[in-house]
Amino acid sequence: MTREEARNKIIFALDSGEFAHVQYWAETLVGRVGMFKVGKQLFTACGPAAVRMIQKFGGEVFLDLKFHDIPNTVAMASVEAARLGVRLFNLHALGGYEMMARTREALDKEFSGGERAKVLAVTILTSSTEETLRGVGINIPVPDMVVKLAALAKKAGIDGVVASPLEVPLIREACGSDFLIVTPGVRPGFAALNDQKRVMTPVEAVTAGSDYLVIGRPIGDAEDPAVAAEMILDEIIAG
Repeated sequence: MTREEARNKIIFALDSGEFAHVQYWAETLVGRVGMFKVGKQLFTACGPAAVRMIQKFGGEVFLDLKFHDIPNTVAMASVEAARLGVRLFNLHALGGYEMMARTREALDKEFSGGERAKVLAVTILTSSTEETLRGVGINIPVPDMVVKLAALAKKAGIDGVVASPLEVPLIREACGSDFLIVTPGVRPGFAALNDQKRVMTPVEAVTAGSDYLVIGRPIGDAEDPAVAAEMILDEIIAG
């Protein structure tokens, strides 16, 4: 794997509520990561301006808002997300087939088969365990539930999923090689686990078949974030 190929796999989780931080991270990491994840905190604080600031510096955006609502509301929100020019955005697979299928139909209508943002379905959050699922009435093992949701998303026309790296081989088997898989819960060898439960190293996740790796605190909390990003690239290439 080339350094460019490794770089394109990394999505930096820009977890901040400060607009000034957006410019700093864009300036620091464009060219070292393939994409920036804008999540609920940053988007609630700064709105589309955060996306535009990253794009101003030549960065690509994964808009991580995890839409989950009635089908029409999610479909319309998804069209607005795609109009921002982001590369990826997501919704919750637990919203069901109709919600996901309606979203795909709305995107196809809006973009008429042209280039558009790819939409991902969130399966089970990497902070969740089987105990977490039992607490909300889901008595299915985590891997089985992830595959069930991934297959439902593919049937609805969704482009891929967000899932723990531990479930990537199962998803590949169920959904095929052209189904995008974005994996949070990726921790390089030098980083702490924090609140993630189901994790892998970058090398393990890439080897398992992940298309993109979401990495936040191992880069953002490092003494020198640019060096940390380069260390992760080295780790992936060496593996």
